Amino acid sequence: MLSLEASRLARNGRDWHTLLEFCGLVGTLIVYEDGVYDSASPNDRLLLGMKGTMSEMELSVFRQRSTEAMKQKARRGELFLTVAIGYVKAGGDRIEKDANRRVQEAIALVFRKFAELQTIRQVLVWCRQEKVLLPALGNSAAGRVIWRLPVYPTVHHMLSNPVYAGAYAFGRRTARVTIENGRKRVVRSMQRDWRSWEVLIRDHHEGYIAWAEYERNQQLIADNTNGKRFMSRGAVRTGEALLPGLLRCARCGKKLHVRYGQTYRYECAGAFNQLAAARCITFGGMRVDHVLAKEVLDRLQPLGMEAALAAVETLSQQRSEKKSQLDPALQQARYEAARAQRQYDAADPENRLVAGELERRWNERLAAVRDLELEMHQLDSDKAPALTEADRERLMALGQDLVRAWESPGTTPETRKKIIRTVIAEIIVDVVGDNLELIIHWQGGDHTRLMVKRNRAGQTRWTTDAEVVDLVRALARQMPDETIAAVLNRSGKTTGHGKSWTRGRICSLRHQHDIAVYHDTRRGYAR
Repeated sequence: MLSLEASRLARNGRDWHTLLEFCGLVGTLIVYEDGVYDSASPNDRLLLGMKGTMSEMELSVFRQRSTEAMKQKARRGELFLTVAIGYVKAGGDRIEKDANRRVQEAIALVFRKFAELQTIRQVLVWCRQEKVLLPALGNSAAGRVIWRLPVYPTVHHMLSNPVYAGAYAFGRRTARVTIENGRKRVVRSMQRDWRSWEVLIRDHHEGYIAWAEYERNQQLIADNTNGKRFMSRGAVRTGEALLPGLLRCARCGKKLHVRYGQTYRYECAGAFNQLAAARCITFGGMRVDHVLAKEVLDRLQPLGMEAALAAVETLSQQRSEKKSQLDPALQQARYEAARAQRQYDAADPENRLVAGELERRWNERLAAVRDLELEMHQLDSDKAPALTEADRERLMALGQDLVRAWESPGTTPETRKKIIRTVIAEIIVDVVGDNLELIIHWQGGDHTRLMVKRNRAGQTRWTTDAEVVDLVRALARQMPDETIAAVLNRSGKTTGHGKSWTRGRICSLRHQHDIAVYHDTRRGYAR
């Protein structure tokens, strides 16, 4: 075996000694510039082992020096292995915003929509429904920006990368080595807590958002994780219940879950699944939702007028965001079409291969311009009518009366949940006798203690009023079920579901409350 440096045949000490042992077994000689070695000889084997150890140490020192040099450059904020979309390298040791106004507007739009919609997925759904294109890196060698409909990792990267907050970060990922099936496996994970990063330099360059807004966004993203973090509230979901993710058990500290049936209930499983123990607490949700909603509205009532004015401004800006994306896109498309035309005009007409390719590119640019102009014309023609004076007065009236706006049919449960989460951080709940003891932790740091009466077993929103039950008990002594139903209907009494009374419903009510039926031969009770 001939080699200029025999120790370079192995990557580490283990491989080197394995090679020496194998060469000794088959009688192979190792020859390089300073001599011939027989690995079967103990002296030669000792010398070769020392050479391999020294070579491994040399490689480790080189690797350590290069890694430390990278870290030193990172501590100065000058190490850029990759540059995020929306930024470009300037001078090799710093970055600055991309001069393309269309790129800047698209990235700023993502942050505005996240502040409005509160979840990454809703931002993604809105962008794809409105066909809003976002920039992405195309050919990495040329650094060219391409435009396409976003996917989830694209939006998540923009919202979680600190570079858009004007900060330089290094060492956000950690590496953990594990052994699986006898092999080494390196597991890399992202550290979400910025205090654990190796390097963080704020105000390093011009950002798209402030650092405080970045921290709020990261907290909101963490809160939106469903079932992955102990303290996360989870994202807003569909459903009638208003407090999922906000209620926490005062006994075990776990979040309460909502269970839907004819009505909905909040319950804490506690150690039910792991230890087969009884559930901590469980109670109906309608009454506590009503009390918490009233508590929130009482505190938000002074801000009702500001909310109404903000709603008026939002209505006028809904289409401006889409138009702000189309304007620079149309300008860019027209520029590219004109550039393609100049390239076509400058080509030699006799070179049909080149002219044909340039003509195809020109036609593609013209088609893109036509599509954008058509979309812009459609956006202008479908412009929503401005608010009339009557609509404006009605909106301002709703601002003065938040209760009426809250109970409006157009207000969805998702909207109510977002309002509640804006002002409430968490609610600690416990069952004390026939009452629910609530401790509300407001977002500003204040705390409020409430006592809410708990419904007895069998009581739901569909339960018939006790006054009606007592009336049926008295009338059953005097008249049959059909006559009782007619009397109740004439007096305006309804069932728990708001329906009129019939003979069958009176009979069901009597059986439920153990009321005897009227007998034809005498006015009294009979079984």
